[in-house]
Amino acid sequence: MHDERRRIEDRARRLHEQRVRPAIYAATVPLDTEAWQAPGEPVPFEEAAAASYEPFSMGTPWGPPWGTTWFRIRGRVPAEWAGKRVEAVIDLGFVGGWPGNQAEALVHRTDGTPLKAVNPLNQYVPIARPAAGGERIDYLVEAASNPDILADNFSRTTPLGDIITAGDKPLYTFRRADIAVLDEEVWHLDLDIQVLRELIPELGEHDPRRHEIAHALDRALDLLDLEDVSGTAADVRAALRSTLSKPAHASAHVISGVGHAHIDSAWLWPIRETKRKTSRTFSNVTALADEYEDFVFACSQAQQYEWVRATYPKVWARIQESVGRGQWVPVGGMWVEADGNLPGGEAVARQLVHGKRFFIEHFGVETKGVWLPDSFGYSAAYPQLAKLAGNEWFLTQKISWNQTNRFPHHTFWWEGIDGTRIFTHFPPIDTYNARFSGEEMGRATRNYQEKGVATRSLAPFGWGDGGGGPTREIMERARRLADLEGSPKVVVEHPDAFFAKAREEYPDPPVWVGELYLELHRGTYTSQARTKQGNRRSEHQLREAELWATTAALHVPDYAYPYERLDRLWKTVLLHQFHDILPGSSIAWVHREAEAEYARVAKEVEELTAGALAALGAGGPCVFNTSPVERREVVRTADGSLVHTVVPANGSAPLGVGERPRPVTVAGRVLDNGLVRVEVAEDGTLASVRDLRSGGREILAGRGNLLRLHTDLPNHWDAWDVDKHYRNRYTDLLDAQSVTVVEEEPLLGAIRVERSFGKGSTIVQTITLRAGSPRIDFETHIDWQEAEKFLKAGFPVDIRAAHSSAEIAFGHVQRPTHTNTSWESARFEVSGHRWVHIGEPGYGVAVINDSTYGHDVSRTVREDGGTTTTVRLSLLRAPRIPDPEADQGRHRFTYALLPGATIEDAVAEGYALNLPLRLADSAGRPEPVVSVEGTGVTVEAVKLADDASGDVVVRLYESRGGRARGTLRTGFPLADAQLTDLLERPLTTADANGDSVPVTLRPFEIQTLRLTVRKA
Repeated sequence: MHDERRRIEDRARRLHEQRVRPAIYAATVPLDTEAWQAPGEPVPFEEAAAASYEPFSMGTPWGPPWGTTWFRIRGRVPAEWAGKRVEAVIDLGFVGGWPGNQAEALVHRTDGTPLKAVNPLNQYVPIARPAAGGERIDYLVEAASNPDILADNFSRTTPLGDIITAGDKPLYTFRRADIAVLDEEVWHLDLDIQVLRELIPELGEHDPRRHEIAHALDRALDLLDLEDVSGTAADVRAALRSTLSKPAHASAHVISGVGHAHIDSAWLWPIRETKRKTSRTFSNVTALADEYEDFVFACSQAQQYEWVRATYPKVWARIQESVGRGQWVPVGGMWVEADGNLPGGEAVARQLVHGKRFFIEHFGVETKGVWLPDSFGYSAAYPQLAKLAGNEWFLTQKISWNQTNRFPHHTFWWEGIDGTRIFTHFPPIDTYNARFSGEEMGRATRNYQEKGVATRSLAPFGWGDGGGGPTREIMERARRLADLEGSPKVVVEHPDAFFAKAREEYPDPPVWVGELYLELHRGTYTSQARTKQGNRRSEHQLREAELWATTAALHVPDYAYPYERLDRLWKTVLLHQFHDILPGSSIAWVHREAEAEYARVAKEVEELTAGALAALGAGGPCVFNTSPVERREVVRTADGSLVHTVVPANGSAPLGVGERPRPVTVAGRVLDNGLVRVEVAEDGTLASVRDLRSGGREILAGRGNLLRLHTDLPNHWDAWDVDKHYRNRYTDLLDAQSVTVVEEEPLLGAIRVERSFGKGSTIVQTITLRAGSPRIDFETHIDWQEAEKFLKAGFPVDIRAAHSSAEIAFGHVQRPTHTNTSWESARFEVSGHRWVHIGEPGYGVAVINDSTYGHDVSRTVREDGGTTTTVRLSLLRAPRIPDPEADQGRHRFTYALLPGATIEDAVAEGYALNLPLRLADSAGRPEPVVSVEGTGVTVEAVKLADDASGDVVVRLYESRGGRARGTLRTGFPLADAQLTDLLERPLTTADANGDSVPVTLRPFEIQTLRLTVRKA
């Protein structure tokens, strides 16, 4: 037989695209359209309904960037259409095929009921099925003219990312608003042909099934009358029926399809637009659920539900109905899909607490899994935190984006730093926006790493990255692919059902230990420094407010613990940990608003803390220590004088109580406090740091605090990525304008270094050494005017470190300093929280910071045979896409070098730098709410229980990486103690003995204790 595949495939393509698809809407009648441009920000429906509308013609430009235009569309179904399926079809002037980043609209009835959204891939609004004829159409369409930020595929900058700079030129041209008859037979034929055409190239050239499908299409299309597609569509479908009904192979891969609509809580649009995106997508989803009984939709991010509940009550009611039917599935159990690396440990706990509580409260559903398809790598603390919140499984997709190494599993046990394991899956379909195309089906099968031992994977389907969600076409594809020869089988089901089946068929999967490091998007540890600093400071300020509010509540009868305000403030911080806000990968508008929100949070939290301390009563000057370690520090008073003081962990003490440490001496550019001696070079770098406690050991193996400015133009995504070639071109900032002693006190010595460089940028650093502490601080003020640059601060240390240790949530992770394999080589930029530690047996050094997250650690051997291990903090970047002014302007932060540091020292100083001692007048100076005896037992949070019972909740963890035993003592009469999960639900009874509770922790274990106050 002659090979006619090319002729057949070309024929099928042309008839499908040029004859069948255009015939889907058999008849159309234009709707009458009027328009009203809303001034400024979006307005409620009631205001739009009362506005004055003017006639509007198709083909007319509309919509300034970030504007809202309301359209009134009216018409009547022709009588002759009775018995047919009638829809409104609206094309706002859509561009491209991505619904998430352009014109979008929500269609309302005249009573304000949202009907359905329209976007490029979902342009219809149902009117009647079947029509009676004569139905009146009167809709109000809220159309958002959001700019297409990615129109140039990240290739050039744009001012459209902020309403302030976007201008007012109309972006779109309205193309169509019609009443139309959907020819269901032709529509189904379109899908039949589509599924078969896409299956052909996924089959081998010598696979009989490929040839069978091609010839079946050829024969069937002979029956299509080009002048009467509608009248002959049924005959073509009948001819294809046997080909579409051949069952899949018994060993075919099984794909569990789960409806999904990835809606970034902010990204290429501001938060205010996400609130509308949720209403549009959720309206579409609930409409689809009404049409398809087998449809299942999984939706995460409690914050987005809350927006809809507050703003679109009718959509909220439809969601509740869909949840009740089992078609809408809350998943994830987090307030938002947060970044997987940067949030602090307590913040991750609160993400899980607030998310799970929301779904329990509003739906009676306790989610069983963590749903994070798009975050940029995942902390090794997640398995334990997920389990402590009552989760059984973990899902991600993003690891498939690895730049260098292919991750070896799709289904596996993920083991965290404490040994907790959670059943984990990342879909081999390699997308969380699946549409069940032939290419996707083939990819899922080819990629699947568990072949031979397991048979199933999960596929989140529906348009996303801005919403849209599943469509009826995707559901029809799923039905055709449920059992089709040559394709994987598709079953639409609850993700819990998939995980249960996957675990049952694969009882002994492989284990992956440690972090899930994404070999991409490494720039997100540094981009938009002010956003990151706002997050870090907010986390610590909230810790402080909760501790002192708890103290006041326990000791002051009339003090009211601020439950509601703390809840609201936490939720604001959690929202901004979303995986395109905190990582710094959003448009300018998003980060401008984030900085303003963090300022508002700081102001209100400060009011709460000050109010709690004031409630304790006025008296003499007192120092309050929010950190979990005793502090011996120099404090600067309101009049500028310096006092050395000792303050207990989580407690307070009168100002100036404690020993008098050896004074600091300043000689030229040398600072010495008897613990360390620091010499600053003429160029402003550190020429020498000697640890006097270790016989004068020289710490440095080169210039310390070397500021290096790199050229930084990644291959693809500017705000997201740092590619390894950034290291190849750089300038060392060695031209100091001045190196000046600015403080020479017995308790403190400081040298200021001033530099200017680049395009008008300046750096002013104050290098400070305090009495009684080996920590060397670098208080840094930068006016940053660079573009496409990357600023690092390096410390080459004379230590042969086999690995570095970096703090993560509730512990730390070790990473090799060598690059033996491609896996280690790919970790050329990594994340950490408050500290990085390097060491060799008997000696270590830590680098502490108060706001940055990215760093790198490298190791070289010198000519003298010694080893230099260099730690470099990533201070600032200057990407230009999607925010062309990212990080421009003034920054202030502090980092520190800690010679002779153990891990325990790094933990203590990390807390100290991030939680400065607080001065206040206080008469009460109460005992700490809790104190701990025992090394390694670290208190992370102290608060009152969320149920307003008055119980005290203490979250603690083992911080060194070893076993710990200790005793927790309460500063209040203790009646009972329970060990709970993160949601403060009891697990076991703790053995309280008087006002103390014994504590035993395995390495990095997290425990939550609920302590009941004994009533007088």
